[in-house]
Amino acid sequence: MRIAVAGLHTECSTYTSVEQTKENFDIMLGDQLLKHDLFAFLDHEGVDIAPLFYARATPGGPVAAKAYDGFKTQTLAALDAALDEGPVDGVYLAMHGAVHVTGMDDAEGDFIAAIRERVGDEVIISASYDLHGNVTQKVIDQLDIFTAFRHAPHIDTYETFERAFLYLVDALKTGKRPKLCWAPIPVLLPGEKTSTVDEPAKSLYAQLWDIDKRKGVLDASLMVGYVWADVTRGTAAAVVCGYDEAAMQQAAEDIAQSYFDARDKFAFGVPAAPLGETLDAASKIDTDPIVICDSGDNPGGGGVGDRVDVLKEAISREMKDLLVIGICAPKAVAKLFDAGLNKKVALQLGAELDTLNSPIIEGAATVLRLAELANGQRLALVEVGGVRAVLSEKRQMFHDPDDVAPLGLDVAEEKMIAIKCGYISAEMTKFANPNLMALTDGAVNQDIERLSNHHRPSPCYPFQKDFAFTAKARMAK
Repeated sequence: MRIAVAGLHTECSTYTSVEQTKENFDIMLGDQLLKHDLFAFLDHEGVDIAPLFYARATPGGPVAAKAYDGFKTQTLAALDAALDEGPVDGVYLAMHGAVHVTGMDDAEGDFIAAIRERVGDEVIISASYDLHGNVTQKVIDQLDIFTAFRHAPHIDTYETFERAFLYLVDALKTGKRPKLCWAPIPVLLPGEKTSTVDEPAKSLYAQLWDIDKRKGVLDASLMVGYVWADVTRGTAAAVVCGYDEAAMQQAAEDIAQSYFDARDKFAFGVPAAPLGETLDAASKIDTDPIVICDSGDNPGGGGVGDRVDVLKEAISREMKDLLVIGICAPKAVAKLFDAGLNKKVALQLGAELDTLNSPIIEGAATVLRLAELANGQRLALVEVGGVRAVLSEKRQMFHDPDDVAPLGLDVAEEKMIAIKCGYISAEMTKFANPNLMALTDGAVNQDIERLSNHHRPSPCYPFQKDFAFTAKARMAK
């Protein structure tokens, strides 16, 4: 059997005008895809892989139309070349679900539909999604198999990719072709309130394994959706893959209704408060390391990453025990590398990328340490206003302790750190003692009820609250 493989993976906040371009993506073409650890499962006996194209980026703003058009063109050209060599029996797509392209409402639908048009209706297409992705009828109509992450933080990325692929292999071996149904859920909540380590999400996701075992059902997914994109496809959803339409519809409706019914039970899993209150609380805690999340500017959720709200407040409070990690400052980092270690450099921090909205710090910074990584990223540890900060030349998620190791920093030895994230990673959880969330400004502001809301379906909780809902499943056409 022969399977083509492609994918597009990022998530995009519409609350920033800083677009993602081709340069923001790690792109794998052909055999590069086969050699990546993320796709090791493709080395499967009896399967001939036609690797096409895969692009992955740190979440950010909308993808520029020119970049997306290029990605789509490259994918289809690679697919055409593969088809010239012989037919494909199936296609596996490693998608995210929250890609927003400037001027387009349903990028995944467009991408998948273009592939379906090329391969025809007889070829089976399987897709894996991030649970923070959005689903549309157009997406469901193009696919035969669908599965999504079941953990947030995402500790099951590889397993989910592999599951979608193995479902496809099995369908091709047995000749038993699955189908899809879905049930939209009028709820949109941030990932920080729906982490699967906390209730009620923990139990809602645990039930999926049991639903998989129902007769006629192959796989059940619960999609939280992506809240920081004001788009018509913004919704939570249940998606069920299987063989028996009645069983699938019942499963989708059960999942959807249980999620809606629990809508007002979701809450932040850690103490969360405005920045000032969070720093007040941190200053009274004797244990360490205290891990503070700068949640509104989290690059892992679509934040720009160049805001200096926390650093500015820490300087004003003379919080010398606080290490601020992960401010993206390309111009500043270049100046620091030019100056060298132990030099004082006049800097402007903040508003380097999001020039309209971020506060600014101006002053002298002392270069404490510098690091240049193999991937071209450059990091600088500086002291500004008596507070240490880690600056990066490129946007980066600093979610794990090892991310600052190149600068000789050990999170376990710090009294207090502030990182740009929402919920912390499983690795950081091992160190946090405790974890606090600062409800800061940015492109992924957690105060979602105050977000501009012009395109989302209505009613949708929590933007509207007083309405009834009965889940209704829809089959793929």
